[in-house]
Amino acid sequence: MKLQAEISDNWPGYSLDLFTYPQHYYGDLEYVLIPHGIIVDRTERLAKDIMQDIGDNDIVVLCVLKGGYKFCADLVEHIKNLSRNSERFISMKVDFVRLKSYHNDQSMQDMQIMGGDDLSKLTGKNVLIVEDIVGTGRTMKVLLNNIEKYKPKMIKVASLLVKRTSRPDGYRPDYYGFEIPDLFVVGYALDYNEHFRDLNHICVINDHGKAKYRV
Repeated sequence: MKLQAEISDNWPGYSLDLFTYPQHYYGDLEYVLIPHGIIVDRTERLAKDIMQDIGDNDIVVLCVLKGGYKFCADLVEHIKNLSRNSERFISMKVDFVRLKSYHNDQSMQDMQIMGGDDLSKLTGKNVLIVEDIVGTGRTMKVLLNNIEKYKPKMIKVASLLVKRTSRPDGYRPDYYGFEIPDLFVVGYALDYNEHFRDLNHICVINDHGKAKYRV
């Protein structure tokens, strides 16, 4: 049984004064939820778990953009380092997809999968989907349903964050870094209207920040 990192609802976080972060975000953040160093260490452990479970297989890594790119890059690098230093060499190909609904107010079943190679090329392959955050799980279920049509040999999902929501859809990824409260978080490539991707720590945005970058 793998241990999971759960951040409780009453966790006060870390003071912003303890860390360095881009000056243009001063006044826009409430606190640091997960410092960058802890993200790096946790990602390395996830890589070890993935290596132990599926390290005998060649893997197609499917990175969900845009928020997942930083976590994906770090995770893949850790897996490569472990592979180089072990008897089991993993061949990895990385591809990228973006998920987009046709209309904001329509069902997630109308989701459009953009980019990436022809998904039919996943037939018979071992697929590792890498995502930044899973909330209700509806989005990931739609993506999985689309990929399963092409009959891959195996599908695993790794997400940096899992959000505790009031309406979970019963979905949990195979690997995840942290379970967090139902908060709007930014940083480490997670954005608010394309801002905060350059923030290394995962932070909670405040009302001033939301108003400043609202579109």
